[in-house]
Formats: sequence, structure tokens, C-alpha cells
Amino acid sequence: MQIAASTRSLWDLSFSAACGQLQDLGFDKVEIWINGQFDQLKAAQIVQNQDSVLATFRDASRLSPVAIFLEEEVSSDDFQAIVNFAKQLRIPQITIEASPLGTPFNSEIDRLKERNVMCREESIQLSILTKTGLLSEDPHTAVELCQAVKGLGITLDPSYFMCTPKGEVQFDVVFPHVMHAHLRDTSKTEMQVPAGLGEIDYNRIIASLRHEGYDRTLTVDLLPKTMEGEERHLEMRKLRLLLESLL
Repeated sequence: MQIAASTRSLWDLSFSAACGQLQDLGFDKVEIWINGQFDQLKAAQIVQNQDSVLATFRDASRLSPVAIFLEEEVSSDDFQAIVNFAKQLRIPQITIEASPLGTPFNSEIDRLKERNVMCREESIQLSILTKTGLLSEDPHTAVELCQAVKGLGITLDPSYFMCTPKGEVQFDVVFPHVMHAHLRDTSKTEMQVPAGLGEIDYNRIIASLRHEGYDRTLTVDLLPKTMEGEERHLEMRKLRLLLESLL
């Protein structure tokens, strides 16, 4: 397994500044976060001027890009542009969100199949994030989507199984389908707490992934607007060192 950090953890910095800061914090691998509601990096920027974004990334740091988290819904043409962007950077993993709860299962399968084909044509792994409010909030439904879309994987975010309106959710069923992971510490009442004050069992998660032969990435991913300044930097260092000690 390898450890990376998401540029989402530094949501209030520019894309280039976030990449530089992650390198200063001791990370050598990065997940690139794309979100239209924040100023860091939007899908529209990649669609309109991919070469400029590529140059910005390459000039900002020596980080190895290992994944993309596309946290906004885009058209098929724009998604193809994101896939092409990943190909240019030799990124093997793209995470997208499942559709909201209430979306017809069959229409979601059609959407995921279309995006999965685009990724598979470039040897890129597509995964859906486990997250409250989406079809993937239930671990069994997330697995059913993977079974219906050949090659689709799961990006495990255990925080959304720990801190839910209905209480903690058991998620062992997803481990055979996990292709990526987002990690932070979480309590039963708060999605983001300082490392060591939450209840995420990193040992169990890593052991379960190892049992499935997982040799991919664990990404340190702090949520936007949860920690500020040096507290956030310290948290990222602590999580990196914790994960390194467990590996």
C-alpha cells in the first residue's frame, strides 16, 4: 500500500499552492480534487485549458499523482476530458460520487456503465465513493452497483459509516470491491476530529484490505472547513505518520 494526500485537505489554497504545501508536509503522492464549488480546481478549467492545468501541476511540485476525486457531476463530454487529463498524468484511479438517494437504480447503472467504459478504454480504475445521502451510503447497495457494472470499484470512506443519522453502519461487505480509500479520524457525532480522538479503526481497515490483496492507495483526506492553519498541517502530519507506522 502507498500513502497519498488529497488537495481537498487544503481546500482554501490554490491548486499549485496546495500541491507545494503537501510536499512540504512530507507527502510524495497526491490525489487531485476537482470541485466546481471551490476555487482550487474545477472541471471547467480542465475542459477549457488542460495544457495550462498540466503545466501548473508540474511546476508546483514533484508530487506523483495517483488519483483524481471528481466531486462534481459533469457531462459525458466533460468526463471524457477528465479521463484524458488523467491519462496525460498517468493517473490510474478516478473516484466519482454515486447519484443521490431516490435515483432509479437502472438509470444509475446506465450512467456508471458509460463512465466506466471511458475509464477502461484508458486502463483507468473507476470507483464510487461511499457517502451519506447517495445511493452508495448503504454498503450493500454500493456492492450491488459494482456487481451490475463490471470493473467498477468502491472508494471507501469509513467516516460516512461511522457518523450517520442512523448510527454506526457495518461495512465489511465492501472490502472485496475497494479500489481506493479516503481516511481521517471521525467520532459518532463529528465527521472530522483530531487523530486519536475519533473511533476509526485503522488497524482493522488495513488488515481487512490486506486480506483482500489490496495494494493501492490510502489517501489522507481532511474535509473542507473543518480545521484551520497549523492545526490542519499538524493533523495531516499525524495521519501520515500513523498510517506509515501501520504499514
